[in-house]
Formats: sequence, structure tokens, C-alpha cells
Amino acid sequence: MAEVRKSYVRPLDLKHGRVDLTHGSGGRSMVQLISELFAKHLGNEYLGQGNDGAVLPAANGRLVMSTDCHVVSPLFFPGGDIGCLSVHGTVNDVAVMGATPLYLAAGFILEEGFPLADLARIVESMAHAALEAGVPVVTGDTKVVERGKGDGVFITTTGVGVLPDGLELGGSRARPGDAVIISGSLGDHGVAIMSKRENLSFDAPIESDSAALNGLIAAMLATGADLRCLRDPTRGGLAATLNEIAGQSGVGMMLHEKAIPVKPVVAAACEFLGLDPLYVANEGKLIAICASADADRVLAAMRAHPLGHEAALIGEVIADDHHFVQLTTAFGGRRIVDWLAGDQLPRIC
Repeated sequence: MAEVRKSYVRPLDLKHGRVDLTHGSGGRSMVQLISELFAKHLGNEYLGQGNDGAVLPAANGRLVMSTDCHVVSPLFFPGGDIGCLSVHGTVNDVAVMGATPLYLAAGFILEEGFPLADLARIVESMAHAALEAGVPVVTGDTKVVERGKGDGVFITTTGVGVLPDGLELGGSRARPGDAVIISGSLGDHGVAIMSKRENLSFDAPIESDSAALNGLIAAMLATGADLRCLRDPTRGGLAATLNEIAGQSGVGMMLHEKAIPVKPVVAAACEFLGLDPLYVANEGKLIAICASADADRVLAAMRAHPLGHEAALIGEVIADDHHFVQLTTAFGGRRIVDWLAGDQLPRIC
């Protein structure tokens, strides 16, 4: 009996061990997984309360809440992994509302047999991303499914932030004459995922742009500019995001191909893969729509920040009863940038 008790407190084998069904059973193994892996890396005063929910201090302002499920394949890719992506994606969804992200909750679906070493790597990446963003994970949950009924790890994160009174950003606020700005080059994340998935290599490395944008957005808001809308162009890329805003605001958009930043290696990869960079997902970029009179100071603030040094004015909002997004091409023509038909790149976030 003494030997059995001793086995319960044997440390997790994070080098060779694997997730098994007991890690989600509610027993000692689950407690050990939580304490020796999740709490070890993600620990903070709120998570340390150890209750079914975290008791958080009251915030001044309106609450903003967003949730996001992450099913990216592969789990590890150039420039990131599902761990940092799950933090960045939800922090950004809260931040583009104009809110200051305060807290995250994380839910994990683990597949039986998943290596504990990989899980530890993912959780460490989450912890690093949360620390850099200044947004702690304060509560969470873990479930384990049978082998073959998952795909290693799925992560759902929920974020809560506070929005100051008087600040309103949203997709319905774009007006004809407004400027359309992008914070940097398009397509990095989606192409990094696809190149890893298909074991492709290119002359220059392509890495995901996954990053938390709350610092960049704070710098933009500090200018006092008349910002109408901020969005992060993830699934469906720039094209889907601008079509959504055009529909919400009842306007059109006119983009200029020569002004849209795309890294040469990403453009070459897209051409090789038959992709259009305008539709490829990003995880560390934002679209800003602001009054045209304020475009220069918004651009200056963005370019002074590490995550916005490639910021560019790429078009303008126009009056259009059809709510079309159009593009003037490098050859002097014009085309419609419509909604994506189908799924160009499945499971990229």
C-alpha cells in the first residue's frame, strides 16, 4: 500500500510521458497535471485561488468579452504555436474593440496519448505570450478525449477587457472619405502554416506574424485621432474583413494594390500555392479605419511601434450602394475583391 501511495506523488514525466484518460478524470492525476504543468507556468494570484471561478477586482468602464477556439494544424509552426496563438488571438479580439484586455480564461481539450513534452511546450508558450501582453490566464479547464477522437490539443480562450466610457469603435462606423490603413505585410501567418503543413521551403524563411496588438492599439488611441473601426484580419484575410465592414457600414472600399505591403517571399509562395494574399490569414496585423484628416498621425504612431513599422495607407472608404470592395491593380485596371468562396486555408487558427 505504501508503494501505491508513493506512485501517486511521482512527478510527471514531462520528457517521455503522455496524456492519458486519468488526466481528465477528476482524480489525483488530473490534480497533478494541473499543479505541475498548468499552474507552474501560468500561475498568478487569481489562478492561485483554486476555485471554480476567479474572483476579480471591479473595473471602471464597460466590459468587453470575446471567445475564440483554436484548432490550428500543425500545432507548431514557424514563428509560433497553438499556445501563443490562443493568447494573441483573444487579446487582439478584445483590443480592437478599443478595450484594455485584462484577463484570459483557457479551456483545453487533450487527446489521449499526446506527449506531455509537447503539452508543456505549448503551456510555456502561452505563459510567455500572456506575460508579454500583460494579460494573465486567471481560470481554465481541462478535458481528455479518447485516442483518435481529437487532434492532439484544442484550446479555447476567453478574454475580458474594459472599454472607457465615450470610446466607440465598430464595423458600422466607417464613412465615405475615411482612410483605410494596414499595420504591416499581409499573409505571413497563413503561408507559414501552409508551408509547414506541406513541407515546403523557400529561399527566405516565412514565419507567422502572431503577436498581441494591445500595445500598438494603445499607442494609436493615445493620439486622440478619430478612429472609426479596428479589426484583425484573421480568417479570410483583408478581403473578408473589409467586406464585413463595408456591409456593416453600408459603404464601399477602394484599395490600391501598389500600396498593400506583401513580403516578396510571401507573394512568391502565394503564387506557387495558387493563393491570393488578400484572402490569407494574419495573426499579428490590424486594419484601422479613421477620418482621413487623422491618417498621418495614426500612421506616425503605428510606425513608431515595433508591430506597426510597416504600416501603410492602402485605400479609402467610398459611397457605394452595393457595398463592394474594389482594388485598383498594379496594371491600372480595377477588380472586385469579393467574399471568399470556400475555404482557402482550413485550420489556420
